[in-house]
Parts: sequence; structure tokens; C-alpha cells
Amino acid sequence: MMGISHDVIEKWLLGWSLSRKLPLPVKYKSGFKIEVGEEKQKIRYVFSELNNDFLNLSKIIHEPWIHLKVCVSPDEVKKAVPERWKIQPPGYMMSCFRPMKNPGSVLCEDYRLEYERYNSTVLLKIIAENGELACTGRVVLVDDLTVYDRIVTEEKHRRKGLATFLMHELERNALSNGIHNNFLVATKEGKALYESIGWELYSPYTSIVIPGI
Repeated sequence: MMGISHDVIEKWLLGWSLSRKLPLPVKYKSGFKIEVGEEKQKIRYVFSELNNDFLNLSKIIHEPWIHLKVCVSPDEVKKAVPERWKIQPPGYMMSCFRPMKNPGSVLCEDYRLEYERYNSTVLLKIIAENGELACTGRVVLVDDLTVYDRIVTEEKHRRKGLATFLMHELERNALSNGIHNNFLVATKEGKALYESIGWELYSPYTSIVIPGI
């Protein structure tokens, strides 16, 4: 696997923060810091590699709900940090630097689209006939990178191709701005969907946290 681009991580984090209406990331030594401010994620530190800056933070932090995140496998992190840190479900940084596959997907009948815009973000909603929110996703354009975030299909609306259609709609927004470089962080469940439309694994993405009592 090629080296992880510090520049790409910085742009992705900026897009992530804009999408979620959070304070913008600031540099912290060789990584980045975001004041998230949530009950179970007060702060997140993100590093493109497992280095001394990451390891030193893991040694000096004892407070719960501060997340450390790094672009390596869970096994590499687990054996390097104190036992008080708990490995979170795996994440997968994924990229797609060419047009996505299966662009001819169509929206099922009885669904409609709604768009919103804020903070350089396009929010796309797929609404069911009864008014229920079925599927949502966001894209943020950061220089030459399109950041995809919070791609979610509600349980009862799954297996209808909604997420595939939504991804292509979001891609159209990026392409209309001349941007072909796509980036996101997937869960284990979402990884297969993205791979089916041409995304590739860019890097493992491991998160650790000290849980509250």
C-alpha cells in the first residue's frame, strides 16, 4: 500500500468538520485536533501514521471520551498503546479517483430527492412516499477533493439501491465542479457497497478511546 498522504487526511478532516458543523481542525504536532464537543467524543486527534506524537498522547491522556485515530491496522495500535485504551469498530479510508461504476442506477418509484446546502456542503435526502427519511448523504468540496460523509440508509429502506443511487447523485455534484477525486471513511458494513461501485481501500483507519465509567 502506498504511503498515506498527510495532505489528503487534512482535506478530508476539513470536509468532515464542515459537513458536521464542527470547529475546523487545527494542527497538533504531526497530526490534527478537532474540538468535537460531544458527550462521547470530546476531542479527536487524527494522525496519518503511528508515530511518537500519537504514542505520547496515548501515554499522557487518562480522560475518557478523547478519541485517537490513525491510518494503520487495529493490531498495530493495540500492541503499542496502554491497556486503558479500547479499540473501536474498524474504519476504512476509501478513495475513488475515477468515475464510479454503474452510473445508470435509477431511483425507485415512490421516492423523491431533496437538496440542502450549507458550509460548502451539499446534503442529499431521499424521501419515501409517506414522508419518511429513507437515505441521506453529504458531499463537501475541499480544493481538489470531494469528501463524502454520513451516507446512511434507514433499515426498512435497505436493499432497494437507494445508497447506490445517492452516491451517483452526490458524485454528479462533484463532477459538475470538475472534481474527480473522491474520499470517505467507511464502516465495515458500508465498505462492500462502495467497493461495488469502484471505490478502493486507501488505508485502514483505527480509533481508540478510554470509555467512561
